Amino acid sequence: QVHLVESGGGSVQTGDSLRLSCLASLYTVFSWYSLAWFRQAPGKEREFVAAISWMQSDANYVDSVKGRFTMSRDNAMKTLFLQMNSLKPEDTAVYYCAAKYQDVTSYSAASDYNYWGQGAQVTVSS
Repeated sequence: QVHLVESGGGSVQTGDSLRLSCLASLYTVFSWYSLAWFRQAPGKEREFVAAISWMQSDANYVDSVKGRFTMSRDNAMKTLFLQMNSLKPEDTAVYYCAAKYQDVTSYSAASDYNYWGQGAQVTVSS
């Protein structure tokens, strides 16, 4: 059993910042999990945001958030983070953290992950 609990969502204005956290409760080694963030806006398909392989510390990002968002992981604290700067209205969505033990076939494919957080609402107003 793996449980992911998200926090840090909220309502902000254009240009503001937020940091999402995802705390993992598990019985295996956190560093052996591949991790990702996805988001889903109303009426739209779930979208890949960022991911970190279990073997690496560098994150991969969707082009629309590069230079604004930073994904990181604290293996000792079993926590995943998404720092979001220069937020735009188009960033408005429910954000989900995701995990899978060891490798994923495609880091940007939601179907490759089998553990999910409950979602955190991020609303950006202009």
